[in-house]
Amino acid sequence: MDERPANLPAGERASQSGTSNDAGGAAPRVSAATAHRDHVPRGIGCMVLATMMFSTASALTKWQVGIYPVGEVVFSRSIASLVVGGAVMLPMTGFAVFATRRPRDHIARGLSQATSQTLFALAFALMPLAGAVSINFSAPLFAALVSILWLKERATLSRWAALLIGFAGVLIVTNPGRNSFTLGALFALGNAVMYGSVTVAVRGMTRTESANTLIMWQLTTIAFFHAFLLLFGWRWPTLVDALMLFGSGFANAVGQYFWTQSLRLAPATAVMPFYYLMLVWALGYGFLFWGDVPSAGLLIGSAVVVGSGFFLFWREARLQQAIAPRRKKA
Repeated sequence: MDERPANLPAGERASQSGTSNDAGGAAPRVSAATAHRDHVPRGIGCMVLATMMFSTASALTKWQVGIYPVGEVVFSRSIASLVVGGAVMLPMTGFAVFATRRPRDHIARGLSQATSQTLFALAFALMPLAGAVSINFSAPLFAALVSILWLKERATLSRWAALLIGFAGVLIVTNPGRNSFTLGALFALGNAVMYGSVTVAVRGMTRTESANTLIMWQLTTIAFFHAFLLLFGWRWPTLVDALMLFGSGFANAVGQYFWTQSLRLAPATAVMPFYYLMLVWALGYGFLFWGDVPSAGLLIGSAVVVGSGFFLFWREARLQQAIAPRRKKA
């Protein structure tokens, strides 16, 4: 959906959200009691701003894919995010931020996310913005399913129940009986599957890579792979459209900054519920610019998907809290 490091598990995102003076090393660890004290309101505010920026970027992308080739739109967005991210980060870290012993993992991650974002842009072209965003919220469900099937993680009855209910919500949103939405829903589901799978595949990267390194490799590899999509079509944009294309990447980069700040200022359990405000902004943009009136199925299915995803997040956070004391003793 975007270039933010949201494909990290909840606990790892929280620990990696701070910046590091050593660009190639691990982000500093600060105790929760020290780092999060009295900063929860600010963290929530940053998360709300992040969701507004991400939704704005998505709305601009949807607008442009109706005019220009999808490859041109996603490349323009990713290169703009790279330019903005590099302009902010490289003066502080230098090119040492790219130092890594895991280039192959970074490249694989970038390829997967570039594919995911391309599928998401195709979904924007074929279905309402809110519907595509809602289906994207099912990514944690696919991540949990892959964890059970691939990593052989414990599958409790409550976890299976959350997955089944969540996937039922996805079916309500996609409404497979309506042919007009079927193709767009398939692209949105493809994005969610890819995004959720990457969540599992890169879990170990946060143990060896700093947040800065993860972000810069991510922005660079995504822009590189999206450049190949220009072979499938390019149109010179007007000045206004060029500004909108750049604005999509700029809004995404600003959203990523506020996302990171949110997880640095407050515990993930306090701010993550506000991530789902993206659906509210998407509904607003869809109605304002395209006249999309949300159906009962979209609202009900979205509520089911969001509820299931939040339950899985809450369950993971509880497990992390239970495991932490044992790790300290060990």
